[in-house]
Amino acid sequence: MFMAADWVVKSVMIGLALASLATWTVWVAKSLELAGARSRAKRAMKVIGHSATLSEAVRSLDGAKGPAAILVRAAEDEVRLSGPALARAGGEGLKERVSSRLSRIEAKAGRRLSKGTGILATIGSVAPFVGLFGTVWGIMNSFIGISQAQTTNLAVVAPGIAEALLATAIGLVAAIPAVVIYNVFARAITGYRQLLADASAGVERLVSRDLDFKTAGVPEGKLHAAE
Repeated sequence: MFMAADWVVKSVMIGLALASLATWTVWVAKSLELAGARSRAKRAMKVIGHSATLSEAVRSLDGAKGPAAILVRAAEDEVRLSGPALARAGGEGLKERVSSRLSRIEAKAGRRLSKGTGILATIGSVAPFVGLFGTVWGIMNSFIGISQAQTTNLAVVAPGIAEALLATAIGLVAAIPAVVIYNVFARAITGYRQLLADASAGVERLVSRDLDFKTAGVPEGKLHAAE
């Protein structure tokens, strides 16, 4: 049916086939990326949860990759930069600056992970209409063929209509997986964002704890001993 189709219908079918290939390519690439990101975030979360101080978390995550580890290092960097002013300004400003930096890191990580998924939404919404265009074009050609042949014989009409309907079928084959995969990724990315939010909250707790013990004059070693 494909070889006998009009060049416009052929172009539509080829375009839809490429769109389907793009969908499955994005699925494989993003699945691997999401799996790696979630694994790194969970490992960092475990370290943050078991750390008594921010410096302990920094040491434990030394060399670790991923946004969750970056959250810890960013907080440690802000504490270092703000250190000289803590005695006079207090810790509230530091907490706000840490929270601001962490929220920006979370947002950047979420945007980065979402890259490439927009094409799935585009394919899911456009592919059925592209397939329908191919069908309409093919049926128009079939009617032209009928008028030229001056016959309504099914043997003359059926092949052209079948070719036209194939375009719609390919459009649906391209669109349905794209919509399903997009929704799966949307939920997975939302879950990943929540993991980062939990990691960020854990880092903020470590910063707050360090500030409280520093205000109370408790050495870091005493805190480790208490743990």
